[in-house]
Amino acid sequence: MYSKETTCVYNQLQHQGVNTPVFVSTANRYIGFDEILYPRNFNTENQKAIVDKLCRLEHGEAGMIFSSGTAAIATVLFSFLKAGDHVLFSQEIYGGTVKLIEEEFPKYNIAFDFVSSADMGSMESMVRENTRVVYTETPSNPLLSVVDLEAVAAVAKQHNLLSVVDNTFATPINQNPILLGIDMVVHSGTKYLGGHHDLCFGAVVTSQRLKDVIYKSALNFGGSLNGLDCYLIERSLKTLALRVEKQNASAMKIATALQENPQISTVYYPGLQQHPNHVVAARQMTGGFGGMLSFELKDVARTEAFLGRLQLIIPALSLGGVDTTICQPSKSSHANLPEEERLALGIRDSLLRLSVGVEAVADLLRDIENALNH
Repeated sequence: MYSKETTCVYNQLQHQGVNTPVFVSTANRYIGFDEILYPRNFNTENQKAIVDKLCRLEHGEAGMIFSSGTAAIATVLFSFLKAGDHVLFSQEIYGGTVKLIEEEFPKYNIAFDFVSSADMGSMESMVRENTRVVYTETPSNPLLSVVDLEAVAAVAKQHNLLSVVDNTFATPINQNPILLGIDMVVHSGTKYLGGHHDLCFGAVVTSQRLKDVIYKSALNFGGSLNGLDCYLIERSLKTLALRVEKQNASAMKIATALQENPQISTVYYPGLQQHPNHVVAARQMTGGFGGMLSFELKDVARTEAFLGRLQLIIPALSLGGVDTTICQPSKSSHANLPEEERLALGIRDSLLRLSVGVEAVADLLRDIENALNH
């Protein structure tokens, strides 16, 4: 076993070249070979190299990569659910996942309930006889709520449920849910794993037994990746630990500075002691608390003007890259949710989500201050 930093770089599936060769062929010889290679079979050399590295980072036995995070999540859920089943979801999860649940599950007669991350103690009381899966996300998008993963795992095991965690915000550098008893980890690799705002993919890491179940459905759903994208993903993973370390440190400094700024009403960051779930985050996260934070201006009317005055920080969708980006979740990640539902979740128009990149933190702080004081 190597450290996470070394694991990000080291290619265990060695070739003569230091880098994994790029296999772009969709037609492969089969006579005299034990395995039929085909991208939609999730078994090309480039796909295997990524999965091997992610499994070692997440301490899982097996995994798969998909064409998007949503493809990964949808494939996982529909691999283990059928008509008449019931699922428990954390209330504070990615808006795209909520859209998937609310629009697709009713078509297949799959029931679901949402549980507040602030009251996960009530989760067990909501387990039904037909409950099959408990799904959560921590830290959550966009309010950085933190779920006690050991508690979730305990309830799941007690009731023989499959436990799934979206580990996108934390990354395997800061959090390993499988070591805390969770069955399966999913990632929107488009964010931190890719890290440069130029790739779209998803990933799943779990046990060999559960991966075999997912594989059967994945073959039918077809959400695979080509060799060129896989090459770029593996290249990006080599710097994952370095990027996240820098983003952790900068996000902590920015969150602290914003918390002390009289123009900011609230800062959401699990690294702050004032965060309601800081103790849990400190227990289950390692190396830092991530590069994501959210905040609200006291003068709500100035929110859009503030965005327009930023010079270095880019108002843009997505997150997790080397460039610092900012957005209004009410108009981006959660724009598809009805206003009443967004407000119930605490996602107001004044809420801004900041994805801290790898620029000098002094420059980022100066850009924020200038935009606030303009």
